Amino acid sequence: MATTGSGAPVQSATADREIVISRVIDAPPELVFEAFTDVRHLSRWWGPDGFTTTTTSLEFRAGGEWDFVMHGPDGTDYSEWITWTEITRPERIAMLHGESRGDPNAFESVLTFERDGTATRIEMRTVFPTKELRDEAAEKYHAIEGGQQTLGNLAAYVAEMAEQGADD
Repeated sequence: MATTGSGAPVQSATADREIVISRVIDAPPELVFEAFTDVRHLSRWWGPDGFTTTTTSLEFRAGGEWDFVMHGPDGTDYSEWITWTEITRPERIAMLHGESRGDPNAFESVLTFERDGTATRIEMRTVFPTKELRDEAAEKYHAIEGGQQTLGNLAAYVAEMAEQGADD
């Protein structure tokens, strides 16, 4: 958070539309970033606890798209679409995420991967078009808990990747 000259906190212009989740993952940024680059990785960890993911298509590059379906533990399917708007290896991924291309309620997310000793601090900052959509995501869809679970699943998967790499 920024501060003013008097030391008082300055709230960002989007603070009432944001959800910010972070986690330290015990692996270097290059390995954590790699987990985002390929369908074989994403399908193993993406989503909250109990969800699975089926990918229709994935092109991981700026301007590329990921079409997929998240399958909820109750059997509900959620069609999803992401377009990657910026990729800076291994520090940053920016994306637009909605139910489909042209979704007026699509939201923007920026993931940053910052080295923290031998670990990585990942931050997922999501900005919704309106405060109401942010509140609905948080209250109806449990986006904060789901995001924390998703980063937990990423951490567990990256630990497996690191272990398998050590076995090679």
